[in-house]
Amino acid sequence: MSDEINTLEDLQAVAGEAAMPAVELTPREPVIDDLGRSYATGKRKDAVARVWIKPGSGKVTVNGKPQNEYFARPVLQMILAQPFSIAGVTGEFDVVATVKGGGLSGQAGAVKHGVSKALQLYNPSLRGALKAAGFLTRDSRVVERKKYGKAKARKSFQFSKR
Repeated sequence: MSDEINTLEDLQAVAGEAAMPAVELTPREPVIDDLGRSYATGKRKDAVARVWIKPGSGKVTVNGKPQNEYFARPVLQMILAQPFSIAGVTGEFDVVATVKGGGLSGQAGAVKHGVSKALQLYNPSLRGALKAAGFLTRDSRVVERKKYGKAKARKSFQFSKR
């Protein structure tokens, strides 16, 4: 090869413009429905939550009940408040959620995941803070199934030599 390629311009001249298409990064657009809400689903263990958020006074309704009535334990209420405090929008959004499956702890995690995804859809600039906190990642840990011939998922029956 008599032509040496030392720079990117030399490479583009040899390969042509078709080899390296220009990639333009477009900023994310908010996803808001006709009623001014954002919708997302959240999952944790066996629980699935459908979450709608809209600007409001900070009222949280889960399966038709207020948050402090449905999630009576303070730890579960704290889990639900985490996405708002990380994003810095505490008390600015009303949340309506329906949850099915799992127990209360899994349901609280599912609502937290759904609220985080809905916040990111409503205001894409909050994505960085929510992603850094790990709230947009679905926690995929689920209970292991019981196997045939075992007492539980991994526990065996007591071994007897004689």
